[in-house]
Order: sequence, then C-alpha cells, then structure tokens
Amino acid sequence: MDVLLQQLVNGLALGSVYAMFGLGFGLMLATLGVLNAAHGTFATWGALIALYLLNDAGLGFWTSALLGVLASGLLAVLVDLIAFQPIRRRGGDLLPALITSIGVWIFLLAAARMVTDAKTSRFDPERSPSGTFEVLGLTLARTQLVGMLAVVVVGVGLYTLLHRTRTGAAMRAVGFSPMAAALSGVDARRVVAITAFLSGAVAAVAGITMGLNTSTINFVLGEGLLLKGFAAVIIGGFGDVRGTVLGGLFLGVAEVLTGQYVSGSARDAVTFGLLLGFLVFRPNGIFGSAATLAKVRA
Repeated sequence: MDVLLQQLVNGLALGSVYAMFGLGFGLMLATLGVLNAAHGTFATWGALIALYLLNDAGLGFWTSALLGVLASGLLAVLVDLIAFQPIRRRGGDLLPALITSIGVWIFLLAAARMVTDAKTSRFDPERSPSGTFEVLGLTLARTQLVGMLAVVVVGVGLYTLLHRTRTGAAMRAVGFSPMAAALSGVDARRVVAITAFLSGAVAAVAGITMGLNTSTINFVLGEGLLLKGFAAVIIGGFGDVRGTVLGGLFLGVAEVLTGQYVSGSARDAVTFGLLLGFLVFRPNGIFGSAATLAKVRA
C-alpha cells in the first residue's frame, strides 16, 4: 500500500507538468483554433533562458524562472505575429496554421540545438529547489511540490481570468466566433496577443518544472511534452481548464502506475491508448463542449 501511495504522489507530480503544458496548448487551440506543433519549443526556450540566467548570469532561481516565463510568452506573441496572423487575415483554417507551425517548430528546435550545442545541462542544485521531505510517511521532492503548487496557481489563475474578467469573456467570445466578437466591439488583436502570451508563458512554466523534476535540460525538453499535453486536452475536453488539469493528472498517474506494475516501456502506450480511446468514444472529453470541438474541426 505504501508503494502504491508513493507512486500516486509521483504520478500527480508528473501529471501536474502535463496539465500545465496542456493548459497553454489548449488555450491557443480553443481561443484561436491553432493546433501549434511548435508549442513544445516554448517550453524548451523558457527553460533554457531560465537555465542561462541562473547558472551563467548569476540571478536567483525565482527571478530566472520569471524572466524565462516572460521571454517565452513574448516569443509566442512574436511567432503569432509572424506566422499565424497572416494566415488569419487570409481566412485560413486549421490545416495551413498546422503546416506553418511545423515550420516554426523546425526553426526553433534547430536554434535551440545550436545554442546548446546539443548538450544536456541542469539547474544548479545549490541555487534551485532540491532535496526531499516526508509527509505522512511519503517522500516528496521539493521539485515535485513546486510543480503541484504551480499547476494549482496556473489553473486557478486561468479559470478566474476566463470566467471572472472582461478579458476572459472577450477571449471566450473570440473562441466561439471571431466575427461575432469583432461586431460586438471586441479588440481581436489584443485578445490574440494576450492568448499567445499566456500560452507561451504557461508552456515555459511546464518546461522549467520538467527541467527541475528530471534534472535534465536540453534542446528537446519540450518535445516529449507535446503529445502528453495534447492528450491532457483531449481527455479533459477542448477549452476547459478544469478538464485539462484533471486530464493531465489522470495521465500522469496512469503512466506512473503502468511503469510500476506493468512495464516501463509501456508508459507511452498508455498515452496513445487513452488518446485513441477518447478520440473514438468521447471526442468532447470529460468537460469539453461540442461547440468548441466543432470550431477545431472547421
């Protein structure tokens, strides 16, 4: 029983990272209808910038992490301006944006490889959260605690923004119908910029947390998160913050338990199995709406 409880904690910690990545990925998808294949690189670049500021520039961890998050958010805004905005002006749909995002992904991935020289590094353990502590007989790493607290803060923050503020109402209006939102006086450019920034910033939080948990930061850090985040969105439902968080947590627990009791090599099979199962039998996910799904299919 102790082993099971410990693995459940480990699964929730891993699922927190998946959930955070899925929140940023799903925000862009639900609001702007962009299936962004380059989203993983935002996580990578956020972590790389934080790594440089901590290890080389000598800044504190939290300052480095904050600046990495802000930089990744600005990178996402820049990518949207250069790559996706021209497609929207021409009335392009999901496919042209997806193809364009693949090109952006290749470019940003190659740039990250060049900057890192394809080497692996990690946050300085003496200047970043490290070590473990026990709670009710369970061992919890401080890096895991950071991830679980982060997903609570990010999840509550995004939910409050989307459902309790005028900006959030404008974002949901654009997600439902950009034309109707524009006719009602919504500043679409402002909404797009805010959405892109938040999407990239949240991806960076996931990337930094993943780098902390694995003690590994390299140019492909965010690539492994792309499928996991997409699966979290599918399981939870397009456009629903609560569902994405639950989907990510469920996926993390399922992976860890599979690795513990079945086989470590079967962990990724769980992701594919859950993804396929929800796409076939419940494409709206746990909390998602058919209207949001229809927007993505359009």
